Amino acid sequence: MKKNIKAALLSALVLPGLGQLYQGAKVKGGIMIALVNIFLLAALFLVLQGMGELLVSANLSGMDAAERVLDGLKGRGPAVRILLAAFFVLWAYGVVDALLHKDKGEGQGGRKRGD
Repeated sequence: MKKNIKAALLSALVLPGLGQLYQGAKVKGGIMIALVNIFLLAALFLVLQGMGELLVSANLSGMDAAERVLDGLKGRGPAVRILLAAFFVLWAYGVVDALLHKDKGEGQGGRKRGD
């Protein structure tokens, strides 16, 4: 299997940025992995924070207060959607970049590393 296909599969199925690390683009891969973690953890934090408020209000004040909190949580929906959309854009970029990666060692001086 070609190196670009393996890298694209790593980026698509395991973790965006892992394919770039596999191909030797350490800085790009590290940045992508950090961004993926930031996007997903921020979205998870917002969702769990809202769920905590909802559960506390339902236990303390009954379902009427829980409905008011739920209405207030709808305002957080766009932030979560933006974070998840950014994750999917980064995921797609990682797959395409891994497939189209050009080896910098080729074409410079006419020799590859193994020659």
